[in-house]
Amino acid sequence: MNTIQIKTKSKEYQVFLGEGVSHNIPLFLTEHFPQLTKIMIITDELVAKIHLDSLLQKLKKWDPIVFITPSGEQAKTFEVYYQALSAALENHLDRKSLILSFGGGAVGDLSGFVAATFMRGISFIQIPTTILAHDSAVGGKVAINHPLGKNMVGAFYQPEAVFYDLAWLSTLPPEEIRSGFAEVIKHALIHDQEFYEWLIASIESLDSITAQQLSYFLMKGIEIKNVFVSEDEKEHGVRAFLNFGHTLGHAIEAEMGYGNFTHGEAVLIGMIFALKLSEEVVGLSFNHEKFVSWIEKLGYVVKLPNQLSAQRLISWMKQDKKSIDQSVRFVLLEEIGEPILKEIDDSLLIESLNQF
Repeated sequence: MNTIQIKTKSKEYQVFLGEGVSHNIPLFLTEHFPQLTKIMIITDELVAKIHLDSLLQKLKKWDPIVFITPSGEQAKTFEVYYQALSAALENHLDRKSLILSFGGGAVGDLSGFVAATFMRGISFIQIPTTILAHDSAVGGKVAINHPLGKNMVGAFYQPEAVFYDLAWLSTLPPEEIRSGFAEVIKHALIHDQEFYEWLIASIESLDSITAQQLSYFLMKGIEIKNVFVSEDEKEHGVRAFLNFGHTLGHAIEAEMGYGNFTHGEAVLIGMIFALKLSEEVVGLSFNHEKFVSWIEKLGYVVKLPNQLSAQRLISWMKQDKKSIDQSVRFVLLEEIGEPILKEIDDSLLIESLNQF
C-alpha cells in the first residue's frame, strides 16, 4: 500500500492507494469517526451492479443507506442532486453522518457537493473506481453541471480520506481506461518531463498495463496534483494549470452533449490543440508527430468530431470558468513542465480551430 499525504490550506488528509486498501475502511471509520451516526453511500448504476455488494459487506456493521445515480455525467444534474439531498433528509442523516462516494469522477463530484451543502457541510470519503478519479477524487473540487456549462455549480470541499483500491479498476471498459489515462498524460505534460518520457517509453497499449505500471502512474499523477493543490487550493493561481486541455475539452463535451463523449478523451483532443497553440503562440519545442502517433496507437481519437463548428466551440469556451469578461484563456506550455495561462484572441482561435 502507498500512502500520499495531501496538504491544503483547509485540510490535510491521506490517499491510500493499492490492491485491497478498501479492507482498511472499517478500521479507519472506527478510529476517526467514534460518534458516527449514519453512512450514506452514493454510487452509480454500473458500479452498484458490479462492486456494491463487496463494499456493503465490509460496512455491514453500520448498515449503510445507498443512493444510486445514473451513470456518467447524468449523475451531475440539479434533479439528481436534489434527490440525493432528499434521500439524506428522509433517512435522517445529521452532522455526525458520513457520505461515501463510491464510483468515478461524476459520482465523486456529486457526492462531494451533496456533502458540502447538506446541513452546511458533513464529512465525506472518496472511494474511486476509475483511473480518471485519480484526478477528480483529490483536491476538493466538487460540482454539478448546468445546461450552460460544466461544473458551474459547486464548491471547494476536501474529503476526509481517499481509499483508492486498484482492485476496483479491473472491470473498467476500454473507453474509461482511455478517459482516465488522458489525465495521467496531462499531469506529466504540465509538470514532469521525465515522467512524460517514461509514459511514452513504457505504455505501449492500454490493454496490457501491468499492476506495477498502474500503481506507479496513478501515484505520480496524484503527487503532481498535490503540488498544485497544496500551493493554490481554490484556483486563484497555479491550480488553473491543471486545466490543461480542458478549455476545448469541456466545450467538446458540452456541444456533443454531456455523456456522449468521455471527459478524458475530450480533454486529450483539447491537449493536442493546446500543444499546437503552444508551438504557435509561445514557441514550444515539441515532437508533435511522435506524441500523436503514440496516442493514436493507444486508441485515442485525435481530431475534432466533424459536426462541431469553431464558432459554437468558442461560444462554449467563453463560458469556461477561466474566462474573464468573455476572453478565452488557455493553459499553454512554454516547455514540458512549464505551463502558463494565456488569453487567446478570437480571430486566432477561429483560424486555429478551422486548421485543426
